Amino acid sequence: MTAGRAVIRVLVVDDHPVVRGGVVGWLAAQPDIDVVGEAGDGQEALAMVASLTPDVVLMDLRMPRMDGATATGRLAADHPAVRVLVLTTYDTDADIVRAVEAGATGYLLKDTPLSQLADAVRAAARGETVLAPPVAARLVSRMRAPAVDAPTARELEVLAGVARGLTNAEIGRALFIGEATVKTHLLRVFAKLGVDDRTRAVMVAVERGLLPGPGA
Repeated sequence: MTAGRAVIRVLVVDDHPVVRGGVVGWLAAQPDIDVVGEAGDGQEALAMVASLTPDVVLMDLRMPRMDGATATGRLAADHPAVRVLVLTTYDTDADIVRAVEAGATGYLLKDTPLSQLADAVRAAARGETVLAPPVAARLVSRMRAPAVDAPTARELEVLAGVARGLTNAEIGRALFIGEATVKTHLLRVFAKLGVDDRTRAVMVAVERGLLPGPGA
């Protein structure tokens, strides 16, 4: 116990040693925070949580072997008492929604001041939701956006062909549909995604998690 408060046990997960070291150094200097371990990817984090029993896991998102969102989902299922606080450079809708749906207690960006980071860890340990202002704004905008029909499975198949660089004719042959039908599906996707060209349609679909990103 420190100054009447329980010490918060924290595991820091980030694949960049310099970033991880800076975060660990700052948190370890806090009298009520004990950094019990460091991990370089989600898979390593899962193994360490089982033995270290941290209160809060400070989780990066895009890492080798196992990404942060996948690790967060595993932690939520196997260690529901552990709070996961995402700390990342990425603030796309797809990243935010995937992390929150996986069970993250909070979502911070890496430009968060260190003093605020320590307070966020404390809040997460209490079970409070912690969101960086840009992230909160994105979630509110997403919730307020008018409901629209989601692209159908076939429309997404057509758009996936666009993402692979195929022409309408090539997509039609691959899906055994006519080129005119391909165009119809694309026009419907454009309307549902609020775009007016193929490139933007793919970008928005990836951003919303409807299509896998490059290299996925």
